[in-house]
Amino acid sequence: MEYIGYIFGIFGLMAYLQLSSLKSRVAELERALTSMKGSTFHERQRALSEAVAKSYIGNKVKIELKEDHEDVDIFNYGNTKHGSIEVLDADQQWLLVQIQSPKGSKKKLLRLESIESIALIK
Repeated sequence: MEYIGYIFGIFGLMAYLQLSSLKSRVAELERALTSMKGSTFHERQRALSEAVAKSYIGNKVKIELKEDHEDVDIFNYGNTKHGSIEVLDADQQWLLVQIQSPKGSKKKLLRLESIESIALIK
């Protein structure tokens, strides 16, 4: 019977150690996030989302994505004479676009953080 008490004691100690390491990791992440609040990344994302929400909806645009977020449809048809991209809707994190290509049209949902630049086509 004593052994069961020892086993539960060991499991309790292991759970306590896991919890204490988790608290320190959460505190470290909170410090990192508060230091990033004023960074240029957040300012750029906010400016991009405000610009998209105000002036790009319903217009044809040219979109360049970041290297690690490349999309085949946008690369092949979106920024060429064979196709176009029209912004259908936007919010603070997402952009809904319709890509016109010779094969037809396709709707895509893009994260604003994956967009390197966006410009109106006249």
